[in-house]
Amino acid sequence: MKVTRCRILSLALCLASAPAGWAQSAAPAPADPRYHAGALLYADDFSHGLKDWRIEMERPGAVTVKDGALDIDVPAGVSLWFNHRLDGPVMISYEATVIVAGGANDHLRDLNSFWMASDPAAPDDLFAHPRTGAFAGYNALHLYYVGLGGNGNTSTRFRRYIGDSVDRPLLPENDLSVAEHPEMGLVANHTQTVTLIAAGSLIQYWRDGVKIFEMNDPAPYTAGWFAIRTTKNHMRIRNLQITRLVADK
Repeated sequence: MKVTRCRILSLALCLASAPAGWAQSAAPAPADPRYHAGALLYADDFSHGLKDWRIEMERPGAVTVKDGALDIDVPAGVSLWFNHRLDGPVMISYEATVIVAGGANDHLRDLNSFWMASDPAAPDDLFAHPRTGAFAGYNALHLYYVGLGGNGNTSTRFRRYIGDSVDRPLLPENDLSVAEHPEMGLVANHTQTVTLIAAGSLIQYWRDGVKIFEMNDPAPYTAGWFAIRTTKNHMRIRNLQITRLVADK
């Protein structure tokens, strides 16, 4: 995998310097009209390996790149951390497909995301304290989390982790039942675009241009790491893009 890191003012220059493995398309436009896309900070088309990802896997499974996709096929929990610390305001977007085709781990569940994650015990190094990939191991972090189609595609939830080993606050409005709101669940073999926003106090989660969650956080997490998270699942990820957000005046 070859990742482009651009710290420049011109998006045009950023795209001109992108590696040949990455399709040189413009950064995606934010769905929120209060912002527009600035520089494309990072992009991964999964054609050059996994050197910029760190894998925390609870039990042996397969995480590979092939045919322009990150393929995750695991019998238990796994978190795939993008190695680079992100400073807001940023927009993270990627395409994801949950595979249900008869494989051992082909279960319709858990297309999950962590973003702006940090460890209060080591704020500058998320990886200072090793984790096993078990879900409870992330309770002690500061982060935003969405579990899309969690618990066997029965719930979709948004949480703000507060660094407590037990307490993971869940507001009622952020606990959606897929039985009551089927449009908030997963569809097998359907490719969707997930978009994560961290722009100061504004925290959002979008899927296919539809906003599912929004928080105005009075004490926001403004920097940290991003991960794709799942369990007992087979899915494919494509076209990761991380973009600077610029507020419209």
